[in-house]
Amino acid sequence: MFSKNKISETNKTDPAADTSKPVATPPPASTPAAKPASSAAPTPAAPPKAKPPASSLSSDLTITGNLKTTGDIQIEGKIKGDIRAHLLTVGEGATVEGEIIADDVVVNGRIIGRVRGLKVRLTSSARVEGDIIHKTIAIESGAHFEGSVQRQEDPLNAKADKKADS
Repeated sequence: MFSKNKISETNKTDPAADTSKPVATPPPASTPAAKPASSAAPTPAAPPKAKPPASSLSSDLTITGNLKTTGDIQIEGKIKGDIRAHLLTVGEGATVEGEIIADDVVVNGRIIGRVRGLKVRLTSSARVEGDIIHKTIAIESGAHFEGSVQRQEDPLNAKADKKADS
């Protein structure tokens, strides 16, 4: 459009040109503030948090109530209530009366109630009275089990079970 060189040349070659009028100059081109790809280093990801040790409930402990954690639980005592955890290990002398929902369930003791887990393992000392809803299951020789076993892709989702009952 306009260039400073052409205006200057016109004023030099044409003595009759009026220089008292302001000369229109184009506005500066707006450039978006783009970050150069080479200088923008990706922010380092936060270091992974150390996994906390499993919560342990000793053999002389009796709890009436529900337990919920995103971590691991090792039970050696008696629980009357529902349990939700990442990894639940029921010790040989332990008794749980209630529903268990966990990613991984290892049963060495006694459970009275429903078990829901992605991976469920009943060892030879296990005593389970209730239904097991699982994605994968392992039952060792010698385990005592009374109930039904049902495989589901998402056993942790209680809604899927209610649809099957309807």
